[in-house]
Amino acid sequence: MIYLDSAIIAEAEIVRSWGWVKGITTNPTLLAKSELSAEDTLKQLRLLTSGELYYQLTATTFEDMVLEGRKAYKLIGEQTVLKIPATNVGFQVTAKLSQEIPCAVTAIYSGAQTAIAVEAGAKYAIAYVNRATRLLGDGLALVREMAQLVAHSDTKILAASLKSPQEAADALQAGAHHLTLPLEGLEAMTTHELSQQTVQEFNEKGRGIV
Repeated sequence: MIYLDSAIIAEAEIVRSWGWVKGITTNPTLLAKSELSAEDTLKQLRLLTSGELYYQLTATTFEDMVLEGRKAYKLIGEQTVLKIPATNVGFQVTAKLSQEIPCAVTAIYSGAQTAIAVEAGAKYAIAYVNRATRLLGDGLALVREMAQLVAHSDTKILAASLKSPQEAADALQAGAHHLTLPLEGLEAMTTHELSQQTVQEFNEKGRGIV
C-alpha cells in the first residue's frame, strides 16, 4: 500500500480523489504544521481516508504512552495505527498495546530492533530509508536486512523518508511492503518525461472517439 505522509487537510482531500492512496501517516512534526489542533486534525483526516491513519505517541513513560495510545484509538477508531518509537520503553508499549491496537514501530535503524518489533507484535516496522542512508551509509541495505527478519512473521515493512520515485521503487525491490511519501513525492511517482512525450505523440498523430 502507498500512504500520504502529511497532516494537512487540503493534501488529504487531494489524494482522496486519486483512488490509489490507501491511508495517511502522521507524526508530531507534521501535526504541528496543521492549522487545527492535533485532535481536530486527526478527526478530519479520519474522514478523508477509508484506510489506516497513523498517529505517533509523544509521551515518554510506559504508563503515559499506553494512556496516549488508548486515547488516540478512542479518537480515531478502527482506522488507528499507533506509531511507537523503537526504544526500550517503546518496545514494551508495543508488546502491551499490540494486543488491542495495531502498532507500527518507527525509526528502526537495525536488524536487532526489527527482530524485537516482530516479537512485540508490531503490525509494521518503519524504516527511514533516506535518513538511514545519510546516517548509516545504505538505507536500502537496512530494508533488505529487515525484510529477511520479518519474512516468516505477520510484521510488514513500511518505508518512509523517501526522497525520489527511484528511491521509492528501490525500497520496494529491497523488500518493503508499503511506502509513505509527502504529496509532492506521490505526484512525482506518477510522472515520467517519456510518458508525457509518448502521450503527446499519440495525441498529435492518433485518433480516438472524442
